[in-house]
Amino acid sequence: MHIFVTGGTGLIGSTVVAELLGNGHTVLALTRSDTSALAAEKAGAEPLRGTLADLDILRTGVARADGVVHLAFGNDFSSPEALSAAVAEESAALAALGEELAGSDRPLVTVSGTPRVEGRPSTEADPVSTDGPVGGRSRAVTAILALASRGVRSTAVRLPRTVHNQGDGGFAGMLTGIARRTGVSGYPGDGTQRWPAVHALDAAVLFRLALEHAKPGTTWHAVADEGDKVRDIAEVIGRRLGLPVEPVPAETYGPLGSVFATDQPSSSTHTQQTLGWKPQHPSLLDDLENIQP
Repeated sequence: MHIFVTGGTGLIGSTVVAELLGNGHTVLALTRSDTSALAAEKAGAEPLRGTLADLDILRTGVARADGVVHLAFGNDFSSPEALSAAVAEESAALAALGEELAGSDRPLVTVSGTPRVEGRPSTEADPVSTDGPVGGRSRAVTAILALASRGVRSTAVRLPRTVHNQGDGGFAGMLTGIARRTGVSGYPGDGTQRWPAVHALDAAVLFRLALEHAKPGTTWHAVADEGDKVRDIAEVIGRRLGLPVEPVPAETYGPLGSVFATDQPSSSTHTQQTLGWKPQHPSLLDDLENIQP
């Protein structure tokens, strides 16, 4: 299939593009800069210049493709306003992608986050929360899944709090960046809260499997590590950087502070059993050993 991919040159997207190309697909990649366009070409994809805000460009990409994988998101978490703007931009983009695909029976694989459930790991059957700082993303994904009734083979891959590769990425990568800036490898609360994780190369395989095989309206969990304690994550970061490991206020993490402080383990048992997905790459704690001082 010829696949239109948004966000195809990021940490996750670059592995998804490589996975698609390595399994007989071709890729049209949305690229927002000359640098991204060159990266897409070097990877073997055809670049299409534009951003999530360019709805006509998105429609052009869909018209040229047999399916869509949506990964792009404006990762500005500096303020509630910036985060809200990124969510609104993505929601409009998803709506445009979905409308263009309606009635075509072509696949649309979008991305969401694993939900939090009190007292147990979340599963694929649990609904995502539409409240909180990123609740708008959940509402947009729910609308995309509903397009299954309008002739779109829409599916959602829920990503855990950390998608990592070579010690970088996701919430753990943000902890590392803050540690470098502040001189303290910090964690919110008592650090016993758990975050699920997956290696980017394993997540890429799941995106491909969902694109190729998932039924309309289905949801999948790209979870390899059910839940690592945040304090354990911070301790590896602190050891690798030679920094003290201490609790810090949740406000340290801006609009995501309340999310960072929450216990949110997640399971992928159904995904693994149904799609035959088997994570094979290093766990988060092992991968963090790649952090360079």
